[in-house]
Amino acid sequence: MFNFQQYRHIQAPGWTLGWTWAKKEVIWSMMGAQTTEQGDCSKYKGNIPHCCKKDPIVVDLLPGTPYNQQIANCCKGGVMNSWMQDPSNAASSFQVSVGAAGTTNKTVRVPKNFTLKAPGPGYTCGPAKIVKPTKFVSADKRRITQAMMTWNVTCTYSQFLAQKTPTCCVSLSSFYNDTIVNCPTCTCGCQNNITEPGSCVSKTSPYLASAVSGPGKSSNTPLLQCTSHMCPVRVHWHVKLNYKEYWRVKVTITNFNYRMNYTQWNLVVQHPNFDNLTQLFSFNYKSLTPYAGLNDTAMLYGVKFYNDFLSEAGPLGNVQSELLFRKDASTFTFEKGWAFPRRIYFNGDNCVMPPPDAYPWLPNTGVRPVIYVLQPVMTILASIIFLWAYM
Repeated sequence: MFNFQQYRHIQAPGWTLGWTWAKKEVIWSMMGAQTTEQGDCSKYKGNIPHCCKKDPIVVDLLPGTPYNQQIANCCKGGVMNSWMQDPSNAASSFQVSVGAAGTTNKTVRVPKNFTLKAPGPGYTCGPAKIVKPTKFVSADKRRITQAMMTWNVTCTYSQFLAQKTPTCCVSLSSFYNDTIVNCPTCTCGCQNNITEPGSCVSKTSPYLASAVSGPGKSSNTPLLQCTSHMCPVRVHWHVKLNYKEYWRVKVTITNFNYRMNYTQWNLVVQHPNFDNLTQLFSFNYKSLTPYAGLNDTAMLYGVKFYNDFLSEAGPLGNVQSELLFRKDASTFTFEKGWAFPRRIYFNGDNCVMPPPDAYPWLPNTGVRPVIYVLQPVMTILASIIFLWAYM
């Protein structure tokens, strides 16, 4: 399995792969993974198959599995990193020994109805397509063998299928305006302790510790900090400073889920000034160029062993960095919200932006010069009127 998505992980508790056999196949043994159920193998005596189900469900083995049960790229608990961030850990493998399947490529039938959960819904898999047989090179690189048959299955992701509500939002602020534009109210849900009691808890609640370690902890049921937006993750973009040739931005990612942390998180930001990004503090950066000659999208992610781990909600539940951009005289402006991002994704999920008319705007200074120009004129007119009245 390859995760070709550039900035979407498959995170804990990991992937779950299923399919339906075309005939009466059974799985005699597996390496690097296991099925969740054995099924009815009562007709077999002595040597019992690993799984006899018509529609097996396969999960990855956990780290620390004995070496005699491992193969390459296995045993990561189903976790797969994104292709752009960590390609060496964007693959997962397992080996299946199948019985009652046939002995030639004429008698073997391709399985159907492939499903992938990673770890929940969101992926839709197409039919298996037969391709050229995979070739294997021996350890001494002097002999090549090939598989009897090889087929590929492609699964695509949809955020709308994965969850009904958004999972992150964006707030904005700037040095030139006192307004802090928060995430839109009820972006990811609304506080409702009547119909959904216990869905959120205040950070000042005396029962916070008992709520976090409550019955939902073992099932990874989200427990959010009570906010106006009720999003698990918020990204804050602050236009911090303005220099003669540069300008600086501070980015802060905050986790509001008391039962969820994010390992090797990433942030994808679209802004036209990324082609002049000069320096980045405490984050890693990779340019995403979906179109030739257009460098306006960047992937930001944490430094390994420093801030690549976004902890659960609380005092340590945030990561932050600053970005320094060089000004381009032909495009740079603070007007009309240009300094704010066009779009932001957290771990591949689109974050909800505030409406454009709510962005912090530059103070309106255009009236003052007019007043200063008109003041002498009004003084002269007032003097003429005063003299005319006493003539």
